Amino acid sequence: MICGFRTTPWSARRARASSTRWATFDRSRPEIGAIATGVAQRALDECLRYSRSRSAFGQPIASFQAIQFMLAEYGQSVSRRCACLTYKAAWMVESRETPNAISSYAKLFGSDACMKITTDAVQIFGGYGYMKEYPVEKLMRDAKLLQIYEGTSQIQHVGHRARSAEGLTARGPPHESATGR
Repeated sequence: MICGFRTTPWSARRARASSTRWATFDRSRPEIGAIATGVAQRALDECLRYSRSRSAFGQPIASFQAIQFMLAEYGQSVSRRCACLTYKAAWMVESRETPNAISSYAKLFGSDACMKITTDAVQIFGGYGYMKEYPVEKLMRDAKLLQIYEGTSQIQHVGHRARSAEGLTARGPPHESATGR
């Protein structure tokens, strides 16, 4: 005891701080997934609006099969994958469960899908996609921030590989094995 306060060894305080940090990540990463889902949905909405109004070769670019495939894939990615993982992680947080793997998946998949969707949105907009007058330019910058914030996507991948090797993701969504097959 020092000045009437109980002291703990440095390692115990450090372990407690680490535990608190990871518990905070478990609860904040679903928020990143939710933001990523919203940014991706906005990019999809902007692409739909723009592709219906922009014409090439005498027809709206929305009538081109390549654009249709991209937009359909993005709609599935946002509504089914990103949102479902985020909802599951948020539900686990609300239920006082430990959502460590699911939270991390929600953040990782949400931010990566958001980045892909916004990058391709810039492509759909063509040269206009880089202009500040069009919203997809800012959405792409926001998506990149989401990949970096709360642990970069590369660090998330490393964490998933480690959990996979330890067998800790048994309750999580399907994932690649540690060998990448």
